[in-house]
Amino acid sequence: MVAKNRKQTGKSPATQADRDKSPLVSPPGKSTVRRAGREGKGSSGSHPNGLSGVRNKLRLTPSAVVKLGITLLLAALTGYLHWYHLSQLFENDRHFSHLSTLEKEMAFRTEMGLYYSYYKTIIEAPSFLDGLHMIMNDRLTEYPLVINTLKRFNLYPEVVLASWYRMYTGVMSYFGIPTKMCWSINRGEGLTPVNSCEGMGDPAYFYVTCVFLLNGVMMSLFFVYGAYLSGSRLGGIVTTVCFFFNHGESTRVMWTPPLRESFAYPFLVLQMLLLTYILRTRTPSRTAMVALGVSNLCFMLPWQFAQFVLLTQVTLGVCFVLMFGNSMLLTSFYASSLVSIWPLCLPPQVMQGLAWVGATVLLKFMLSTVLGASDDAHISGLIKSKFTSYKDFHTLMYTCAAEFDFMELETPVRYLKTLLLPINMLVVALIAFFVCVCVTLCELVTPQLVYHSLQLVAFAVLAVLIMRLKLFLTPHMCIMASLICSKQLFGWIGEKFKHQVVVFAVMAVMAIHGVVNLQAQWAIIGEFSNLPQEELLDWIQENTHPDAVFAGAMPTMASVKLSAGRPIVNHPHYEDAGLRSRTKLVYSMYSRMSGETVKRNLMKLGVDFFVLEDSWCTRRTRPGCSMPEIWDIEDPQNVGKIPLCTHMSRNSRPHFTTVFSNEVYKVLKIPKITKDLR
Repeated sequence: MVAKNRKQTGKSPATQADRDKSPLVSPPGKSTVRRAGREGKGSSGSHPNGLSGVRNKLRLTPSAVVKLGITLLLAALTGYLHWYHLSQLFENDRHFSHLSTLEKEMAFRTEMGLYYSYYKTIIEAPSFLDGLHMIMNDRLTEYPLVINTLKRFNLYPEVVLASWYRMYTGVMSYFGIPTKMCWSINRGEGLTPVNSCEGMGDPAYFYVTCVFLLNGVMMSLFFVYGAYLSGSRLGGIVTTVCFFFNHGESTRVMWTPPLRESFAYPFLVLQMLLLTYILRTRTPSRTAMVALGVSNLCFMLPWQFAQFVLLTQVTLGVCFVLMFGNSMLLTSFYASSLVSIWPLCLPPQVMQGLAWVGATVLLKFMLSTVLGASDDAHISGLIKSKFTSYKDFHTLMYTCAAEFDFMELETPVRYLKTLLLPINMLVVALIAFFVCVCVTLCELVTPQLVYHSLQLVAFAVLAVLIMRLKLFLTPHMCIMASLICSKQLFGWIGEKFKHQVVVFAVMAVMAIHGVVNLQAQWAIIGEFSNLPQEELLDWIQENTHPDAVFAGAMPTMASVKLSAGRPIVNHPHYEDAGLRSRTKLVYSMYSRMSGETVKRNLMKLGVDFFVLEDSWCTRRTRPGCSMPEIWDIEDPQNVGKIPLCTHMSRNSRPHFTTVFSNEVYKVLKIPKITKDLR
């Protein structure tokens, strides 16, 4: 048990077809809405204000209002359950409430720590505008460059959360309301006690709580989405049950809150829900179209990989402006696809599809050449490596990570155990049957069902090629599973009661392994601790100048910038050509090159200290994926030699000087640059 001493600190109207298909509204009775420009006698049921006015504007009967209320109540309940589930999993895994500020920051590893550092910069600045100016004129992230991190790193979520945090703490402070509770935590023998704070007044607690709340709202949208698509509230229940039963395959927000998809994906769910409504409505309102564009924009701004999901939307130009002219957007495959698809607005044919693919690829490379942009060149290499034997340093940096490899075989097996895959295969087969075979019943298959089937196929292809993207596939499979409640597709089962019995029976079978999955998640109990890194960061703060420049493994450099506030030359955000070149020079420490060559590389970058980690020298996720083996592709003349990092772990002389070491990290001091190297 952890001992603690507690101390408080202050610090558009629906069509008839819509009503028939949706559980959210029901067929209307006689309308009581007054026509514009016409006077009439008032009545108690036609007052233009209040709930009655809203009901009349939406043309809903009292029973429809009740049904809509029940739907929204169930949606809110599922959202709350998901927020609670995420919060508990995160707390159980890290014991986050009992961590010190430094430990909380260290828990945000790799690029998570990089993103969080800009949130920290804004909330610690004298004012919000000062903080915004600091991250738009950043001097720490890629020393000695001054970069606009809003342009480079999709940081709008951090800007928004930092503004909310400053407003929240400002208001609470003005009224004298405490915003956090702090304790002194005894960490055990040999370790000094630390202060730990919990509550919305704690920056890290505020940050993760907002992320989990957003993803709770996402689950509410999933319920509404499933109910609307299937035409039954039971469809919403099926969607959320499938999501929970396949939670580990559907999201990783509970383990990695600051990652970009944690902020972006909820808006993709909203976008697809709006698109479903638009496809179902013959004359969609302007409000719906504007909402679709805004949801697209909110999806693209937080995440650099959103372009691979959106292929037919028009928000790219606005996003380009808000990202301060990020050329990677204009030279992406997505932008090229938008231009290439314009002349192909004819009935779909095979040759047209091939022409679109060819035009997209050709125009993408033409734009890259004209604009001199190579930031996403690694994406082309990554795609090429999936279909050929091509590999280079940067491609291997991705494909050697499990999340960028092909989908593992265990994933479809897990889909089978919860019946998610069989149900989706059945649903898609029925839709394909009605489209391709059926003649008299073709009206059963509406455009939104065809769209969702094609979207499922697209997500499946992405997930097979890049395992990380199964986070799009699995939730969409949960949405498609709701269609087992659809009368359009499964009306042949029989009357409503019989149909519902079958659905509940299917969910009962799902639960056999689904509950096991949930229990496995709930059984994850841990407590974050990284004493070697804590020693490293403490040493850096106490023994180096604030302007001292550091280089090393990308995940560690994010922590050095976040917690020690020192300039770094490389970091985990790999989507920039210049940064990739810098990282390649830094990682030459893990090659078989000579110590003199590596020393010159680091001196040219202006590095004062290199953080060496033995694990990066020896770690091998699979054959050909250790750092020395990756370097063998780029540096074949030195194949067979002992890696430099091996020599450095034994003795850093004569090229470097060891100034700090523990069981994980060794800090090497780099000699000052001489005139002949300038």
